[in-house]
Amino acid sequence: MPACLLAGILALPAAHADDDIINPDRPNVANSSQVVGNGRVQLETGLQWDRQRDAEAHVRTLTTPTLLRIGLSDALELRVETAGRTIAHVSDPATGAHTASADWADGAAGVKWHLVDQDGVRPSVGLIAEAALPTGSRAVRGTGLRPSLNVPAEWDLGRDWSLGVMPGVGRDGDDAGAHYLYGVFAASLGKAYSERLHGFAELAAPRIARAAHGGSQTVVDAGASWLLSRDCQLDAMAVHGLNRNTPGLSLAFGLSVRR
Repeated sequence: MPACLLAGILALPAAHADDDIINPDRPNVANSSQVVGNGRVQLETGLQWDRQRDAEAHVRTLTTPTLLRIGLSDALELRVETAGRTIAHVSDPATGAHTASADWADGAAGVKWHLVDQDGVRPSVGLIAEAALPTGSRAVRGTGLRPSLNVPAEWDLGRDWSLGVMPGVGRDGDDAGAHYLYGVFAASLGKAYSERLHGFAELAAPRIARAAHGGSQTVVDAGASWLLSRDCQLDAMAVHGLNRNTPGLSLAFGLSVRR
């Protein structure tokens, strides 16, 4: 599916020729407050490998996270995303037994609205409203409609440094059909080493929830992006999980393109 989307986007005519630079929302947790722009179409896709180990099982998972962003105006964009194909390998450290599965993850749809630009100490602020949909394979499908609301904010600190934060809240459902709220928070520090090379380090809690609802997830990550052109960017990221609810190690590699 990602390859088909990429081919479709590359076949589209350019919406307009301006001098801005692509600004993807991948690969880290904190998103940008910016939108893609009126008439723009942007695809952000990649591969992510996760490894989680405990006394009961060793789990390795490969996913293909993909986000399609379509500019509806200079301040509003449509977003469609999914973790894509999910391939999991589970082994029992005690017996050596091994199982493997391949499924399609749920999709999500929503909008991002750029509210204000930075003005002094006031950050640039956006609003992302999305809803996850039970569209995936039966084995990994979620329960019902699961809305979320995130508020990305970012500051240009000067001297090629930037700071982004993203608080958020979401609503999910458990296997018994009960609904509950969870929180999201991420803080990312960025550095531009050149016009093409950018780096970042981040502390994030992609999910803040009670133990009865799976518990919280916390990670620290770092990565870099390389600008191939104004409309194409490569990225790479390493993630370390800080608690047992999170994969101990994750590696992500991605490509973002726009027209």
